Amino acid sequence: MLELDLKISQRMGIAEKPGLLRNLAALLAHSGDSWFWIAGLALVWWLGSPDWRSIAQSMLVSILITAVFVLAIKFLVRRRRPDGVWGGIYRSTDPHSFPSGHATRAALLAVLAAGLGPAWFGWALAIWAPLVILARVAMGVHYFSDVVAGAILGLAIGWLALHWLPL
Repeated sequence: MLELDLKISQRMGIAEKPGLLRNLAALLAHSGDSWFWIAGLALVWWLGSPDWRSIAQSMLVSILITAVFVLAIKFLVRRRRPDGVWGGIYRSTDPHSFPSGHATRAALLAVLAAGLGPAWFGWALAIWAPLVILARVAMGVHYFSDVVAGAILGLAIGWLALHWLPL
């Protein structure tokens, strides 16, 4: 299984291939950063309407809860990131790749957007999330299995949040 995972991950890799596709993948890979979402959602909570404040608050709390789960799993598994140069900030601050926190967060946010927000917001994040997830492999900071596991975890936590948390 690990050989297949490595083969799929290497085939998807474009981090070392200059061009428009690589630049787009890099942008998408960064767009799932937690600091970006926390800052953006905090701004929406501060300036938004009551409905958007509620959505932002639910997403912020869910991101923080999800981060605890992801970090716990990462430190239990301790799978090293794939070799590569791109994504030095990720490699230095978090050397572990399984599961992908970006994939978990992207899937979580897509589920929450679909369940809490207006339809356009749900659709936008449903399109964005898989692009972020694939971009993390394409840029060489995750193996394919890292993002699959992260996406499944994000979908599950999102579903649980919508059904059990007082959102």
